[in-house]
Amino acid sequence: MANILLVANLNCDRILKLNKPLKMGGRFHYQDGGERLGGGGANTGIGLVWAGHNVALVSQVGRDKVGDWLLAQVSTLGIDCRLMQRHDGNTPEMLLVMTPDGERTIIRPQRPLFELAAPPKWSNWDALYINSSAEGAVSWAKTALNHCWVIAQLAKDNRPRPCHVLIASKADMQGRSALSPWQYGLTIAGASLQAFVVTDGESGAMVYQADSEQQVAAQPAEVVDTTGAGDAYAAGLIHGLVLGYPVLVAMEEAARWAAFAVSTHSSIPGPQLQQYLEASVGDKL
Repeated sequence: MANILLVANLNCDRILKLNKPLKMGGRFHYQDGGERLGGGGANTGIGLVWAGHNVALVSQVGRDKVGDWLLAQVSTLGIDCRLMQRHDGNTPEMLLVMTPDGERTIIRPQRPLFELAAPPKWSNWDALYINSSAEGAVSWAKTALNHCWVIAQLAKDNRPRPCHVLIASKADMQGRSALSPWQYGLTIAGASLQAFVVTDGESGAMVYQADSEQQVAAQPAEVVDTTGAGDAYAAGLIHGLVLGYPVLVAMEEAARWAAFAVSTHSSIPGPQLQQYLEASVGDKL
């Protein structure tokens, strides 16, 4: 299988379960759902490990017990943490406010500066995935473009994300630009862009390319927790691309992974995805 390098966050999520949907000026009761492993690094990486890939994570946590716990958790799950960095200080919790319909609001602290070291030897990697505001991410992406797949999530601002495949949600695109999706994607990803994938929950996803745009349907699912669905989608897409699937087929696989994610009471992938992947591997043997 493939060697995949993730530049993404590793979080300790604190779950607050509300008794009703959020409303401006409202008052709410909550249940403390405790701490759990989360962040794009874990949510994306675990499924890729289950699919048989070698996955390494580049992120930053504090030199505290929470940081120790996070590294122990993802290492046990099979993610290579040798490239992880640690800052002096505590690892703050990420607050996930969950409503009864499975929707979530994220409240996160200001992160300390995270600066990437010198890039690795890209000939050793089959894919680089960037979902982080780390300093140096643009440089890493540019040096990787001629050696491996580069897949990136659209940032919360319009910072450059050089890549072959850019991923965004429709919500993230609201009010961004008057340009067409493809032209806007080019302003973020540059001339290397081959596909701009825009997800829209149960409505599926659109893929924009230089000469076409096509829709891929979502997979049916019983939604219990949408946290990590976008990360699972990205993981399924990466899995398809490194296996050589055409982008539409890779998006169909990504939709399956996302459907398993929203059906699971966790941020990280659940047993349904693991069972699906084990069955898929078994069918190929």
